[in-house]
Amino acid sequence: MTDTLSGFPPALVRRLVIKIGSALLVDPAGEVRVDWLRTLVADVAARKAAGQQVIIVSSGAIALGARRLKLPKGGRGSLEDAQAAAATGQIALSQCWASLLHEKGITAAQMLVTLDDLEHRRRYLNASATLERLMALDVVPVVNENDSVATAEIRFGDNDRLAARIGQAARADAVVLLSDVDGLYTANPHADANAMLIERIERIDARIAAMADTGSASGMGSGGMVSKIQAAQIATGAGAHLAIISGKVDAPLSHWANGGRGSIFLAAESQGARKGWLSGRLTVLGRIIVDAGAEAALGKGNSLLPAGVARVEGVFARGDVVDILNQDGRVIARGLIEYDSEAAAKIAGRRSEDIPALLGEMSRTVLVHRDHMAMV
Repeated sequence: MTDTLSGFPPALVRRLVIKIGSALLVDPAGEVRVDWLRTLVADVAARKAAGQQVIIVSSGAIALGARRLKLPKGGRGSLEDAQAAAATGQIALSQCWASLLHEKGITAAQMLVTLDDLEHRRRYLNASATLERLMALDVVPVVNENDSVATAEIRFGDNDRLAARIGQAARADAVVLLSDVDGLYTANPHADANAMLIERIERIDARIAAMADTGSASGMGSGGMVSKIQAAQIATGAGAHLAIISGKVDAPLSHWANGGRGSIFLAAESQGARKGWLSGRLTVLGRIIVDAGAEAALGKGNSLLPAGVARVEGVFARGDVVDILNQDGRVIARGLIEYDSEAAAKIAGRRSEDIPALLGEMSRTVLVHRDHMAMV
């Protein structure tokens, strides 16, 4: 299957999200690598001509703005510096994309989003509707995180996960992350000569997650292989394939399609739009640890009952998103909790018929309803 999917051909991938990181887009002097970017735009134009719809997620605003403002540490010395650099650099970044796409007769649109925009359901749907309309108008959206207003606590922090969430919102068939390495290796290929490329990943388990190497080699971006695997979890959970390929060559998409190497994480069966949004959320306020019986019941599609809960962690209100973990500490599901943290702790491990006596009121019999839960 990966042979067929290699290159994410337009015949199989109707809608594609392409993510470009700062280290590929901006050189060490803080200037756009225009010649390289022009070859990527040529790739985009060729794919559009073949019928593929393309969405671009582009980093680079902070790196570009830092040079123009002469800020130390690439504009990342403080939150205020990063916000100022992003505000300054985003104009240059947008102009560059618009100009190069225009050379190919393509209209560009800019979308700046924050973590909150994609974590809150209504705003997520608004973003989804905007992307859908831009696709219908044959426009290429260029998306970036709005770092000029994002804070350290409320931000994606890297565009790998943003690309996956945008792919989810746009109902994309696939996401491709252009990287400084050509895929996921068994170890860091920069440090281990025996590291081997994994070309096909059917399921992201603990073994795959352990292969990730933290950090961004360039010092310019904010993502590493950990964030790429997290992005793959979001994308594949939403029913989209995700590939990691090298962006250090000219025309990287053509290079990959013509035999270049890469890693493809195969899409899982989609759980539906709302549950996909739930499973891809990055803001989780509580943790519910369940026993083996409850884990088995959830695996069969049942709701989570208080009797199967071993422990409640965190402070949350009714309707907040919580993770559900098994006894090994692995997240097995994510859902909207029916009780606040205080009440949930009181009824943990108790039968549903005991709830009125414990809480002094007639209450809901489930802790997390199956309709508001996504398996991960």
